[in-house]
Amino acid sequence: MQHRDTETDRCCRMLLGDVFPNFEADSTFGRMKLHDFLRDSWGVLFSHPGDFTPVCTTELGRAAQLSPEFSKRNVKLMALSVDSLQEHHDWSKLVMSLHEPGSQFPFPIIADDRRELVEKLGMLDPEEKDHNGMPLSARCVFVIGPDKKLKLSILYPATTGRNFDEILRVIDSLQLTAHNRVATPVDWRPGNSVMVPPRIPETEAAMLFPAGVYTKDLPSGKKYLRYTPQPNTHHTESRFRNVRGVLDSGINTSIEWP
Repeated sequence: MQHRDTETDRCCRMLLGDVFPNFEADSTFGRMKLHDFLRDSWGVLFSHPGDFTPVCTTELGRAAQLSPEFSKRNVKLMALSVDSLQEHHDWSKLVMSLHEPGSQFPFPIIADDRRELVEKLGMLDPEEKDHNGMPLSARCVFVIGPDKKLKLSILYPATTGRNFDEILRVIDSLQLTAHNRVATPVDWRPGNSVMVPPRIPETEAAMLFPAGVYTKDLPSGKKYLRYTPQPNTHHTESRFRNVRGVLDSGINTSIEWP
């Protein structure tokens, strides 16, 4: 008998750069088709184990609070779980009563009570099961670009709630680097210095980054730690302090340029 490899045989093990499936599903905003819903926006699709559960309630509440910040970045949020549409409607009202009383829930929650999407997208957590012994949806995060391609995926266990401020930070990096030939270092925040990728020669870097490039001196003499002020974007400010003196005393990736 041939045994299936459940990890590799799942219908949709997407890689970064793959076009995200254009699924159609019912949601609290009505019937939706993913690509039509996104249009030319970025998208964040995130799943949760279950409605009316403690960690998920805090997550959806925080996502709702941060919804204006996602909108500023032209990002549309979508939640998903294996609960019914009616449960989603009832739960979303509870979430808003706790976090934003009097407000409507700001983004759709997709109903996947047949588990078709979570299976197709590899969103199930085999360690967490419902009262019938069926696996629940894990805490997945998919960031989808305007080109409908997967830009980032993160998978959390059911026991660990997500940090939506970190998801915003990652989106800031993705949007910045999508239009500028730069990379963002560890703990980068909007307004911090960014890095010049090693593949860009020094002469080209001088033309690409007229604000200047600072190269950190290394014992090896190699010149791959290169910093430049963050290029201007539509949603971040261009206020930078001088980085050179601080970098001379050690690598600090949270420094701002003048």
